[in-house]
Amino acid sequence: TITGNFANVIHGLNANHLTDQVIQRSKRMILDTLGVGLLGTSTEVCHKVTQYSKIYSSDISSTIWGHLDSRLPPLYAAFVNGVAVHSMDFDDTWHPATHPSGAVLPAVIALSEAFPQKKKISGLDLLLAFNVGIEVQGRLLRFSSEARNIPKRY
Repeated sequence: TITGNFANVIHGLNANHLTDQVIQRSKRMILDTLGVGLLGTSTEVCHKVTQYSKIYSSDISSTIWGHLDSRLPPLYAAFVNGVAVHSMDFDDTWHPATHPSGAVLPAVIALSEAFPQKKKISGLDLLLAFNVGIEVQGRLLRFSSEARNIPKRY
């Protein structure tokens, strides 16, 4: 099935699939997304979602970017950080409109922070997870009827 094929491809990805060019571009995308996200933490909408999210707590927590003293459950930290990235509307984009890094990076970082200290992931693992997220988003975009004019490569 399409879904089975999709899952097999994603499941089969590993750090050996990351070429030097992919690693360099990924690092640039990550730095850009972090910069836009940090700027976005000063927006009104980011303040609102941060205040809303503070009603949730958990034994496991992740950082709200730009506020190292504030931590939230990973789901809400990813939500707040994603809103910060998107609130500036300077994050990367594909056509038709989708913003890959702003959706993927906050989730990957929030999850990586949630791992116990003895099971922390490496930088290469983080880059792999980021690229798998981008690949998933790109493949889902290809399934969209709005994506008819997108080139068949990512």
